[in-house]
Amino acid sequence: MTTIETKSGSGSTRVRGIGLAAVRGLGLALVLLPGAVVCFTLSLVSIALIPIGIGLVTTPWVLAGVRAFADWRRVLAAQWCGVKIPSAYRPIPKGANPWTRTFALLRDPATWRDLRWLPVDMSAGFVTALLPALLLFYPLEGFAIAAGLWRVFPDGYWYGFVPVTGQPSALAAGVLGLVIIFFAHFLTPRLLEAHFRLTRAVLAAGQGELAERVRVLTETRRDAVDTSAAELRRIERDLHDGAQARLVAMGMDLGTIEMLLDKDPEQARRLLAQARQSSVDALSELRELVRGIHPPVLAERGLGDAVKALALRLPVATEVNVELPGRADAPVESAAYFAVSEVLTNAVKHANADRIWIDLHHVEEGGGMLRISVTDNGKGGAVIGAGSGLAGVERRLGTFDGVLAVSSPAGGPTMVTLEIPCALS
Repeated sequence: MTTIETKSGSGSTRVRGIGLAAVRGLGLALVLLPGAVVCFTLSLVSIALIPIGIGLVTTPWVLAGVRAFADWRRVLAAQWCGVKIPSAYRPIPKGANPWTRTFALLRDPATWRDLRWLPVDMSAGFVTALLPALLLFYPLEGFAIAAGLWRVFPDGYWYGFVPVTGQPSALAAGVLGLVIIFFAHFLTPRLLEAHFRLTRAVLAAGQGELAERVRVLTETRRDAVDTSAAELRRIERDLHDGAQARLVAMGMDLGTIEMLLDKDPEQARRLLAQARQSSVDALSELRELVRGIHPPVLAERGLGDAVKALALRLPVATEVNVELPGRADAPVESAAYFAVSEVLTNAVKHANADRIWIDLHHVEEGGGMLRISVTDNGKGGAVIGAGSGLAGVERRLGTFDGVLAVSSPAGGPTMVTLEIPCALS
């Protein structure tokens, strides 16, 4: 009895799965055809309008819509059929100017992959989405014809490859409907999966892009190694020229004090005071060195409070807005902290600003993104170039697949936007 119930339940589940696949395919076909046509048409028109300037404003919005349409299909593929279609978009900073955003999108291979996918989606994709529903619902017509509905059809009506001219041919149409629904039992879920596999074949990154991705990651790793080596050399110099020199001098003073204790107590007391001051200075320098390696407030309180503490030490009025519901990994927090520190240093030294605004928040889209913007009302003209602090920031962020965008027209204001892909704990 238990076995019979299990088989019955399994059959019922199978039937529900076939019906659900058919309904999903039908709904998908009704949405994807107009959606793909609209996205493709708007993309072509917007890109064509770039030379006259209108496309610079519209293209980022249109391509963002195309990405959202493709990401929605990725979600359905994973939820309905377990087909994983990874998203490989390069992050585009929100604070970048329209020109930068437009051409950053157009340089992204994933953008052109989306645009190639849209015609496929509105043709072969439409057919593969509609087939599961046709396989399930088309046999119903054959059954209706066999039941006598053939009398209302005009002469010469065909059901599949069966010409319906009377009751015997109508029964043949019913048999054909049975054959179709038999195959639908096996093929309907597979056809919906085939639709998403077709989507993955077009949207997935190719070998060339993966090779380029490996090359970029190799370069950023090399930059990270070089930066780490330079940082170690800086720490060594600071220790040698600062705290170590003070500790050596203090040791010599203590040796002199030991000899003068009996001969010249007054001189010994003066040297003791000097040694005490040397120890205070050495301790202060060590604390500054440790703060430069990894600020204690960053480890204890997180990125938001560390940036607030950084802002309090600035000689410029600074407003900080933090919306971080959790904490990123320690290396990400450290990279973001020192990147913000470098940007703020540039603003204070070179921008002649009297006010700075810092905004930190996290967005969940695309797996998560830490987004930081630093804006000042200075003279502008900041650029990312060799030898500049911003170039170092860009290399630092590149280690984590992050990006840096600068909008700094002459006369200001300057907005520097940093984005690092990450999830918060």
